[in-house]
Amino acid sequence: MTTATQSKARTIRFKIKRSDGPGKPSYWQTFNVPVNKGEGANVISCLQYIAANPITADGTATTPVAWKAGCLEEVCGACTMVINGKVRQSCSCMMDTVAPNEGDTITLEPMRKFPVVRDLFVDRARLFESLKRVKAWVPTDNLWDLGAGPIETPEQHEVRYKLSECMSCGCCMDACPQFHKIEDDAKWQNAFIGAAPISQVRYFNLHETGATLKTERLNEMAAKGGISDCGNAQNCVKHCPKSIPLTESIAAVGRDTTIHAVKQFFTGK
Repeated sequence: MTTATQSKARTIRFKIKRSDGPGKPSYWQTFNVPVNKGEGANVISCLQYIAANPITADGTATTPVAWKAGCLEEVCGACTMVINGKVRQSCSCMMDTVAPNEGDTITLEPMRKFPVVRDLFVDRARLFESLKRVKAWVPTDNLWDLGAGPIETPEQHEVRYKLSECMSCGCCMDACPQFHKIEDDAKWQNAFIGAAPISQVRYFNLHETGATLKTERLNEMAAKGGISDCGNAQNCVKHCPKSIPLTESIAAVGRDTTIHAVKQFFTGK
């Protein structure tokens, strides 16, 4: 390390909430991580340093911290964790912004609404099961060329493109006071489904082919755990890393669900 590099280096303290496995008690460990200013260090790169040097701040050898990550560019949604009390993506949490000074402390915790697998790694299966529940896909019954797809107006494209940026990170769910942690998989079906799947209902119902499953999606929204369980806290939109208009989606799906329910009452279908 050159003198110039040493002059840029600082030590950041990472206080990490750990757990050795599902159902195991949690405990805290602190690590010192050297970080050079201006080199683009983020939480993930610091966790990589800890993984390669699993020594706590008091000199005790320990196991490497477990976490989950993928793209490292805020696209896959895998690296969500609670950083300094706020749920967010760790790949876009830059050290020069959140911990610019010598001795700054970063607190890392696993997401609070999903079961902990180990340390900062949680099981987000409930989120993906919710997407299956609302049939978050465009249906097709063949694999051959069907020709050109439906044409969208620029206005439709603008709305749907923003909704398509959802990366299923779970930030909106973790921040929601109506979305509670549930360890029993059998109870997911009746619990609040969360903002992300609701927004995906809007996204696919706006698609001309995706709307083939509109009735089934709105039936799910009218069921227990659906749109009526939203308390309009609006924490979801405040914590979405992609600034997706989740509250607009919730309002739009709520309106569609009400119209659908009234229609079903009078027509029976």
